[in-house]
Amino acid sequence: MIAHIQGKLVEKTPTEVVIDCGGVGYLIHISLHTFSQIGSSEKLKLYTYLQIKDDAHTLFGFSEKIERELFKLLISVSGIGGNTARNMLSSINPSDLFRAIANADTKTIQSVKGIGSKTAQRVILDLQEKAVKLYDIDQLSPIVNNTNLEEALLALEVLGFARKTAEKVVNKVLDQTPDASVEAIIKQALKNL
Repeated sequence: MIAHIQGKLVEKTPTEVVIDCGGVGYLIHISLHTFSQIGSSEKLKLYTYLQIKDDAHTLFGFSEKIERELFKLLISVSGIGGNTARNMLSSINPSDLFRAIANADTKTIQSVKGIGSKTAQRVILDLQEKAVKLYDIDQLSPIVNNTNLEEALLALEVLGFARKTAEKVVNKVLDQTPDASVEAIIKQALKNL
């Protein structure tokens, strides 16, 4: 129903924000992951999910589409509601949670308060195939806001290297010299490919 909301950030707490959009203040429930991504920006765009129940209409907001998609997968599991899914996304980074599901890592999932052994196993059983099918788990590396990284990867792909292989080498180069130019990244990566 409501795909995203963009407007002025009016209030912000670790669990919810209020966004003024056209004179209407929308109360949006967020995870700690989204809270940390928001920062102190005055203008804000959140991807949203509207959960409708008999007794409430609850709007959940996410800074990234991948977090929203994971939220929707989590609430599709029997016994996991919106607040439990939000708690899971607050406790575990979305990419780490995807990896835990794909690798059947029950210990990581059980590290979330209120998630027991049976629930963790149910999450893995219900979502493992979907997570692996919908998302290439190797591509779920932490998001790096580095245009040099993307440009270097694109250049290496044009040269005929597989993205996964190139990405591993480029990440190693950036670990050693984080502020390297695109040319420097490509030269160093070519030496290691």
